[in-house]
Amino acid sequence: MSELNDASQSLIGHLTELRDRLLRCVLAILLVFICLFAFANDIYAFVSEPLRTLLPAGTTMIATDVASPFLTPFKLTLVASLAVAMPYVLFQAWGFIAPGMYQHEKRIAIPMFISSVLLFYAGLAFAYYVVFPLVFGFFSAVGPEGVAYTPDIARFLDIALKLFFAFGIAFEIPVATMLLIWAGVAEPRALAEKRPYVIVVCFIVGMFLTPPDVISQALLAIPMWLLFELGLFFGRFIQKDKAAAANGDPVNDE
Repeated sequence: MSELNDASQSLIGHLTELRDRLLRCVLAILLVFICLFAFANDIYAFVSEPLRTLLPAGTTMIATDVASPFLTPFKLTLVASLAVAMPYVLFQAWGFIAPGMYQHEKRIAIPMFISSVLLFYAGLAFAYYVVFPLVFGFFSAVGPEGVAYTPDIARFLDIALKLFFAFGIAFEIPVATMLLIWAGVAEPRALAEKRPYVIVVCFIVGMFLTPPDVISQALLAIPMWLLFELGLFFGRFIQKDKAAAANGDPVNDE
């Protein structure tokens, strides 16, 4: 009975800690949002600049909905607040799971956490500086003659967020690959043998997660494949480390 009570108290303690950490994450995002909201229009102007520079002379973006001039920058600022607060959110996640990990697990997990943050931001930067100019340049050039190209601000934001999300997640592939190898779900050799299938899946994912043009699909699929190869490369070192630990090499688990 005592063990049951201890287990119940332990579960309640974990749930309480999880609640507290989730509240801290929400408060951090809210604090960042409050700081950024005054610059909502500037943030939207920055994000939409790759498209606005491609518009024909004398044309501008339009708002077809009454509330779009307010709601669209508001939505973008909220998403930007989440992106800015992401390191703190991941830090809270790490603080919750770290106490249950061994020391040798932390040696691998900490670089993965840091890499996941850096790769996420790298995906956002790649989407903005590389993909946006090519994709929106393609859209602005393929329209039929006599049709004015005046994109709606809300529709632009939907496509922009979709691209940001797609590339931010896609750049996490090395971390996901290494996690599979670390957890023993897959081995580097087995993953390497499935390379042709991985390439096909990358192009299928690119087809679903990007606008319906070949350029953006290829710009997502090819980096996904290269990032898979990067994860495979570092995964081999993780497997060697696990093999050394299994063979009796001293590992500090304090």
